[in-house]
Amino acid sequence: MTLETLEVETGDGTTGSVIWMHGLGADATDFEPIVPMLDLNTNLRFVFPNAPVRPVTINAGMEMRAWYDIDPGAPLSGEQDIQAAADAVAELIEAEAANGTPYERIALAGFSQGGVIALQLGLSFNERLAGIMALSTYVHDHEHLSDRVSFANIDIPIFMAHGQMDPMIPITRAITSREALLALNYHVQWREYGMGHQVCPEEIRDIAGWLNQVFA
Repeated sequence: MTLETLEVETGDGTTGSVIWMHGLGADATDFEPIVPMLDLNTNLRFVFPNAPVRPVTINAGMEMRAWYDIDPGAPLSGEQDIQAAADAVAELIEAEAANGTPYERIALAGFSQGGVIALQLGLSFNERLAGIMALSTYVHDHEHLSDRVSFANIDIPIFMAHGQMDPMIPITRAITSREALLALNYHVQWREYGMGHQVCPEEIRDIAGWLNQVFA
């Protein structure tokens, strides 16, 4: 799977890269407008990939951009798609590294489905990364998380944020994922907001603050 990407740089002489995956039914342009809103201390390169178009069971088989299928009757059924998507995003990491950005200056980010991919890849990647930003999302198959984590990223900084009134992914699912990460001694910075399945201005400020930490 080769992914199309939209790429944005906040200025000359970028010092790191953020690969940011969109959610179900969105595309690479979804989070591009947020970049100018981030009060960053250093210039970063943002890479927004497009998920492939596929039928989605939860939406009556309608075709849309999706990192994996969602079947309410079989919550773990998307595992092969999730791993295939993670492998495709790993190629984007390798491309950034080949262009001169050290692995430890590359962060993964994702919203909803995209966050699942960011966590799946970031926790298992065999080179140390800068961090994982997981927005309105969860860890896939958290009960077997310890089977697939990489020693290289065992202390990777993780930013998790969720809406208290999220109707798509209940905050309890995100909290369960957070607790699974904490049980393995990951460093999780947790934020929750009075919102639904979306992004709010306070969260954008917190995202910028976290990026400034990991790219200090």
